[in-house]
Amino acid sequence: MPKRKKIPKHGQSKASLLTEMNEMRADDADWRSARTWSMIYHAGDEHYEFLKDAHNLFFSENALNPMAFKSLKVMETEIIDMASAMLNGDDDTAGTLTSGGTESILLAVKTYRDRARLKKPWILRPEIVAPQSIHVAFDKAAQAFGVKLRKVSLTDDYRVDMRKLRRAIGRNTIMIAASAPQYAHGVIDPIEDIAALAQKKTIPFHVDACFGGFILPWLEKLGYPIPPFDFRLNGVTSMSADVHKYGYAPKGSSVILYRDMSFLKHQFFAVTDWPGGIYVSPTMPGSRPGSAIAAAWASLMAMGETGFIELADKAMKTAMTLRYGIESFPELEIVGRPDCTIISYKVSDNFPKLNIFAVADQLEKRGWSVSRQQFPECIHCTVNAFNSDSVQLYLDDIRIALNHCLANPGGADEGYAAMYGMMAKLPSRFLVKLSVLKVMEAMYSPGETGFDIDSIGEEDDELTARLLSYGDKALKVVDKVVEFKRAIKREVK
Repeated sequence: MPKRKKIPKHGQSKASLLTEMNEMRADDADWRSARTWSMIYHAGDEHYEFLKDAHNLFFSENALNPMAFKSLKVMETEIIDMASAMLNGDDDTAGTLTSGGTESILLAVKTYRDRARLKKPWILRPEIVAPQSIHVAFDKAAQAFGVKLRKVSLTDDYRVDMRKLRRAIGRNTIMIAASAPQYAHGVIDPIEDIAALAQKKTIPFHVDACFGGFILPWLEKLGYPIPPFDFRLNGVTSMSADVHKYGYAPKGSSVILYRDMSFLKHQFFAVTDWPGGIYVSPTMPGSRPGSAIAAAWASLMAMGETGFIELADKAMKTAMTLRYGIESFPELEIVGRPDCTIISYKVSDNFPKLNIFAVADQLEKRGWSVSRQQFPECIHCTVNAFNSDSVQLYLDDIRIALNHCLANPGGADEGYAAMYGMMAKLPSRFLVKLSVLKVMEAMYSPGETGFDIDSIGEEDDELTARLLSYGDKALKVVDKVVEFKRAIKREVK
């Protein structure tokens, strides 16, 4: 067991601690060199330094009590007003700032569950209807609030199948959800059609625009063909949008918006018989860091529409450069038809021996942070304006990675490629879940400060881990099982 850290008996010098902290991040993803294609949304060094100042002005303030820190309530209200106007809300649109997209989605599910309890008390097993591609935060929310998430399959373009969505709606449906866009492939679900359906059936409809909320409006202004996805559609009753993505605020800020207070009021939490006093909370946390609210407000005010449009234009042009570059490689193809700044790519069917996860391994060896996805197996890229400085280098490295993998096909049986390949092919997702949870146990075990994923299977007797250790032989067996399952499905059809 690793040696456990204790609070030092005597405090260390602040200068030495800052030096140590800088050394700690030496192996972190190199976003400053634009070698990340997710997680970081950077609007330039000047904006970055300004936000640190704005954040620090309200470093200790707490939005738990809006009467104590009225400035924070003013800023939160103005953030909601600005987001509402951007997403075509009206004077009745209401909402709150949250700590991120996951909290916004948790709150939407909690709100509609509690609303249904009041308005439709006969629903004992509430359900959400959503595409398979809906963000995993809905799975988390469904588990937390005792709601069943009924997922609907996608069409060939990775948008939800409207015919199947209609069939999935039933008497227990308390909300419908869809994405603008969905994160995995960057495509926008048929929001207009879903909104009309939701309005006809009088079912609340939440649009998860956590990713697109702060860039799609500007792309539309620039003339890109963005389909309607916001409060212009009467059937849309709520939306989530992350200020810490293309709103360029520091991490820890998103908005949840409702068409009016008749929905938002079900989000609030109140206890009146606690010995500590009457307790009311508008969102999930109690204490809410004032610094996040202040920095989000400052970001929107400092950027302005012109700033957002300029960066959106640059990000979209960079995304198109990446897309056209990938399409020029005969070995690769784009997944779906992305509507904005997400580009995901996979191996072409014409190269069955090429493994996209082996390509990912080679890209990581060249210093890139890579996001791997499944169903289909592909690499995900969220494109920012600051990626314009590195997009050509990335394309050059993709060509080098492809050449290496074509010359060395055994790379698919090594490292992360073998692990991700096995995980994607296992017929039982339960086995995958067991393995992933085992990794989490190891990563968060007492005193653990780092974790080498290659160690899985060395001292672990989980079935999935043992399968991984067999490498190529196990993969071939799983391939046969998967093909057998597909054959059975074809026969059934």
